[in-house]
Amino acid sequence: MSNSKSATKAPKNAPAEGTASSIDLLFESSWEVCNKIGGIYAVLSTKARQLKEQFGDRLIFIGPDVWDEQNPSPYFKEKKSLLKSASSKLELPWGIKIRTGRWDVPGAPEVILVNPGDTASHLDPIYGEMWEKFRVDSLHAYGDYNESCTFSIAAAIVIKAVSDYLKADESKVVAHFDEWQTGMGLLYTRLIMPAAATVFTAHATCIGRSICGNGKTLYQYFDGYNGDQMASELNMQSKHSLEKAAAHAADCFTTVSRVTAREAKQLLDIEPQVVTPNGFEPDFVPKTAKYNKLRKDGRSRLLKVASLLYNENFSDDTFLIATSGRHEYRNKGIDLFLDSLTEMEGKIEDGKQMLAFILVPGWVKEPKGTLLMDLDFEGHDRPEPDYLTHSLFNEDSDEICVRVRDLKAQGKLQKVKVVYVPDYLDGHDGIINIGYYDLLPSFDLTLFPSYYEPWGYTPLESVAFGVPTVTTDKAGFGQWVLDNFKNGLASCGVFVVSREDTNYLESRDRIADAAAAYSRLDALGRSKARNAAFLTAEKANWSYFIRFYDRAFETALKRAAKRISNVEC
Repeated sequence: MSNSKSATKAPKNAPAEGTASSIDLLFESSWEVCNKIGGIYAVLSTKARQLKEQFGDRLIFIGPDVWDEQNPSPYFKEKKSLLKSASSKLELPWGIKIRTGRWDVPGAPEVILVNPGDTASHLDPIYGEMWEKFRVDSLHAYGDYNESCTFSIAAAIVIKAVSDYLKADESKVVAHFDEWQTGMGLLYTRLIMPAAATVFTAHATCIGRSICGNGKTLYQYFDGYNGDQMASELNMQSKHSLEKAAAHAADCFTTVSRVTAREAKQLLDIEPQVVTPNGFEPDFVPKTAKYNKLRKDGRSRLLKVASLLYNENFSDDTFLIATSGRHEYRNKGIDLFLDSLTEMEGKIEDGKQMLAFILVPGWVKEPKGTLLMDLDFEGHDRPEPDYLTHSLFNEDSDEICVRVRDLKAQGKLQKVKVVYVPDYLDGHDGIINIGYYDLLPSFDLTLFPSYYEPWGYTPLESVAFGVPTVTTDKAGFGQWVLDNFKNGLASCGVFVVSREDTNYLESRDRIADAAAAYSRLDALGRSKARNAAFLTAEKANWSYFIRFYDRAFETALKRAAKRISNVEC
């Protein structure tokens, strides 16, 4: 199994010898291709340029066509002539339709968006076959299971049809599937394209995430957990069995960190052949002049919103903290984030203004009307301070809202003001109206004290944009930092805190101490930390990390060839 520790020492090398030339077509299928809903979007969109440089238009991403004329994808540029006009010439079953185009990210790779048509009506016999051949238990399916399987089966059919249409040698086709949502597509590919090499990447495990999300302790009893048993207890049989089957059936199974590799070994009963750490594409980071303008404009907007919310003036040198990511209150450490803020109150300098932004999408109803009015007209005083930029459908039960209100009722969060922005920062949220990457340079420090974090794109993105960050050793990125750098904001722009099931208060205090100490640094001290963050991010460039995917493709091709040879014998 590969180890990310050597990643910083690797040259910007070409793919593993013979890998690129031995692949006719490389497909990668994910629910998040041209569909920005989570961290996998960042993985795929940022590594696209490196893969494109190696494989050219032999690289094809496949995503769900969840868009229409009224709601077009902002990331997909349709071009019907691509793939020899396959979108109009392929004869696909079950009403499956495709659109071809390019992903509007660095590298501009080819993309096929798949509309599964009537595939859902064929699920029952397919589920039966998957039980017989791979022991996938779809009987207990609920939620997004059927929708995910419908898309991924249709994606597998498209991979087969495009490969045949382009006359690719099936033994030189690599089909890469991300997360359990596309696991059924991998298994279906094994049935209809047996000679193709398959790769399955687990960006987390269903059971690991669920154990933590249900408030159970993962690490203290880690060695005693059985994945199948926990799947039954947590009503996760279908997703878990699909993920496990895909991991075992793949010609190469990969995880994004050593943290997740250990988890897969314990909960999926398989160790990955390759660990593929997540990198970042420097082309996403603006050059100095634009960066400085984004920082100035973003800070101005954030300070204006906070001033209107709290009916209080915030000076230009206000210390801005942020956390962001998926709305998983415990897993992402939002609970620890808030509690750390309360500990900072007694540690920050007198008169120092501090704003903490929670950029975590919730169940948004609409932008707050009074805030919109103030932003438009700057007309009147607000009746009372508020911390919420948007109305929520579930404000009374949203865990972040509940905790913030509770802390305020206890007389806490007086010096550190919290602003909760519960909408996707796509530039059109109605209040901030600046995209997440364009807003990142505005902050002085980010905190991501995750309890469960297979990799940790948010802290990596933060340092890529020169913003020092705090993360934990339970994040794959945090472990990578500990493996390769001297821990600390001053030394590498990252402070990695230990998180265990028994040291919550200790972690809270260490985060508060580090953040408060950083807020007291002068301009030169902060500048050094920001430069250190940039240098750390350079070592996580995809030009270093893409070689692990090359190794995965090479492994898949070799194992697929051996598998087919054994069948023929």
